[in-house]
Amino acid sequence: MERKSRFSQWLRRSRSGAGRDTGTGAASAADREELLLAAAAAGFPLAPAAHPSGYGCSCERIGCPTPGRHPVSFAWQTLATTDAEQVTKWLRTQPEANFVTATGIAHDVLDVPAEAGRMALERLEAAGVEVGPVATVTPDRMLFFTATRGTPDDEDEWWPCELDCHPETLDEHPGLRWHCRGSYVLLPPSLLPSDGGVAWWYGPERGLPDPLSLLETLTDACAQVEHHESEAWPIGR
Repeated sequence: MERKSRFSQWLRRSRSGAGRDTGTGAASAADREELLLAAAAAGFPLAPAAHPSGYGCSCERIGCPTPGRHPVSFAWQTLATTDAEQVTKWLRTQPEANFVTATGIAHDVLDVPAEAGRMALERLEAAGVEVGPVATVTPDRMLFFTATRGTPDDEDEWWPCELDCHPETLDEHPGLRWHCRGSYVLLPPSLLPSDGGVAWWYGPERGLPDPLSLLETLTDACAQVEHHESEAWPIGR
């Protein structure tokens, strides 16, 4: 109960701008630890990820296509855990690391353009539809966390994320992306190059809705945004 109260207070500070400090002071580190441990306590499996380094990535891969957005280890699916002791150890030994959460285990993520996400969020809340955790990825995406459909009773019914998109090929999927088994997303709070970042809009203290309860509204919003963009493109008409 105390953790939930402190988490809600942090979100209010962050939304008002008071919690935007990304320095390395004790308060910032404590807030970051609180957020990540709250996510682990909510059942989100965590694994360390790279972080921005100058204009590039801490992985030091020349021309890294996703700087600060990918796991540190190729074994991230095996490493991902909700164990508070292990997460705390990573936080202390890798203080600059971002963190990913593996999808398709405890939760899925519906990943949409920010404009479509805001539009859908307004419609869902106006209709009284329960929305779970939501994160913003500055400057251009929103993440809707849902219950997973990646572990059904009948194993023949699940599909891997490859049927939607790979995290490494996200640029090829500008619309809605469904992160399920075999995928991951950055978990708040994460930093990205050029002052970008991942932050909670609604935190993991919320329950996870069925993805199908959000899917139609999110899909319609994405189609509407795409239509507006396609109309605006042919300037010379």
